[in-house]
Amino acid sequence: MKKTLRSLSPESLAGRRVLVRVDFNVPLNDAGEVTDPIRIERALPTLSFLTEHGARVVVFSHFGRPKGQPVPEMTLRPVSDYLRDRLAGPVAYEPSLDAEQVRSRVNDLEDGDLLLLENTRFDPREKANDPGLASEWAGLGDLYVNDAFGAAHRAHASTDGLPRKVRGNGGEAVAGFLLEKELEFLGRALNDPDRPFVAILGGAKISGKIDVIEALLPVVDSLLIGGAMANTFFGAMGLEVGRSLIEPDRYETARSLMERAGDRIVLPVDCVVAEAISPDAEARVVERSDIAANDLIADVGPATVQAYRDLLSNASTVVWNGPMGVFEMAPFSGGTFGVAQAAAERAQAGATVVLGGGDSAAAAEAAGLADQMTHISTGGGASLEFMAGKTLPGVEALTDN
Repeated sequence: MKKTLRSLSPESLAGRRVLVRVDFNVPLNDAGEVTDPIRIERALPTLSFLTEHGARVVVFSHFGRPKGQPVPEMTLRPVSDYLRDRLAGPVAYEPSLDAEQVRSRVNDLEDGDLLLLENTRFDPREKANDPGLASEWAGLGDLYVNDAFGAAHRAHASTDGLPRKVRGNGGEAVAGFLLEKELEFLGRALNDPDRPFVAILGGAKISGKIDVIEALLPVVDSLLIGGAMANTFFGAMGLEVGRSLIEPDRYETARSLMERAGDRIVLPVDCVVAEAISPDAEARVVERSDIAANDLIADVGPATVQAYRDLLSNASTVVWNGPMGVFEMAPFSGGTFGVAQAAAERAQAGATVVLGGGDSAAAAEAAGLADQMTHISTGGGASLEFMAGKTLPGVEALTDN
């Protein structure tokens, strides 16, 4: 267990310089305005708690992939504009990552102030987890708070080197409210689930989720497979998959998983296919044994959705990562939206339903069901690695409780 912000005395925060790593990697429109603020909104409880108790808050975040140099389109200035509208106290923005300039701005902070620094990835030393950069930043404060679950699987200077340097200087590194919540929901679902426990895995490739499947198999009651990764299982079973995305080099892996899991791995029984994956495609529903040589599998079919609904109908714990098909296109959205509806119904009935961020979160939003789930993770890659039982550097670097 790691120490959390909740374990600190609020009175101890007044006048203290607190370094907060958040994940403000949010989409912007052409006018540079935030279009989906969910990651910012999820971090507000931590930021508000700190500023309301008189902390002098310095905020770090990455944005996009600028490859270690300033890119005007990847500035965090629009995020600072959004924060000003959402936080009660003063919000400032520092466009430079120059050490002396940043230090000067931090020294000018007063109790309750917040300063958002520019995109950490504008400095090439960030992704390299450079000790010198970590030391520079650690000199700015004596308390580090990680509230960036979406970046916790990256060993970068702001997520790994910085908290270790703060601790080495005699300070503390703790989890913010969002990170604490992420670890609590995912950890409880995986380590102590109420049963029946049903996991749903979709997405493109089995290779990216083998570790997750291996970690889930010993604990799930049912593992429902969808998306293009199901095609590789079909191929391993000797079924025709047409021109669909497959990984023939993973056939043996798929066979081994099915042999060990028995009826706990559940595959689609029908599919939505087309000759092209496009918004105006002419889609057909076929049984999985009737896929033609020219077909492209783009979604699970209605019989599969019903079968998955039946398995979810009495689940007490549901973990979902990855869509059932190309849900962004209307002809192929039925499978993902149908499963999302079933998951939302279970959550509303009192089950714990956790979505693993990324495309799963986007699908729930597109289906208009996001607010009906128990918890939607802000980290796609991080949630996958956590589910696979891997150590997250951004968590490991925090102070032990």
